[in-house]
Amino acid sequence: MSVEKWPLLLALPEEDRRTLLERARPRKFAKNEIIFHAGDPADTLHLIKAGHVAARVTTARGDVATLSVMGPGEFFGEMALVSPGAPRSATTVALDATETLSVHQEHFDRLRRDNPEVDRMLVDALASEARRLTDHLMEALFVPTQTRIFRRLVALSTLYGSEGSSAVIPLRQDDLASLAGTTRPTVNAVLKSAEERGIIKLGRGRIEIVDGEELVRRSHADA
Repeated sequence: MSVEKWPLLLALPEEDRRTLLERARPRKFAKNEIIFHAGDPADTLHLIKAGHVAARVTTARGDVATLSVMGPGEFFGEMALVSPGAPRSATTVALDATETLSVHQEHFDRLRRDNPEVDRMLVDALASEARRLTDHLMEALFVPTQTRIFRRLVALSTLYGSEGSSAVIPLRQDDLASLAGTTRPTVNAVLKSAEERGIIKLGRGRIEIVDGEELVRRSHADA
């Protein structure tokens, strides 16, 4: 995968990108393998080369909630570069066979000392996460639940296929409910209705997008 596949790295000069990738450690994870647990010391940033990962937390009631799902070209663990050694805030698990390039905090600090411009990459990473959290908060406050569910499906279809076309999303309805900030019964009711309209097709542990264009249209409803 070329560096252009990781928009995060485009903030770096070419020589620094090359140095960063040369120092990165290739990692492979099997399906359902834990990459790190919540509470583990943070010391590495991961660039996703292949596969998909989910960030999950356990609530006070013992329920597991999925916060985000990421795929190739994305990254996770960036807080290790800001507060090295601080505990991980979420458990990250490989949803399928996954490959990453891990950048250790020590290597990143060495690069920062040699070239202060590297800080721009870190600022971009934090800004990207802040925008994502702000968008989700605004949706939770002002966007109808059904529209939020469709928006999460559109985003997931982009990860597992492409927006506006067919895709198979191998996630549980519980995961979708967490991502949309609602309950599983609500998600089930919305998905059943969408299936009756020929927009999706439900299977065991999977959601198939049948009419991507209609799904995108409904994701903009009541926006």
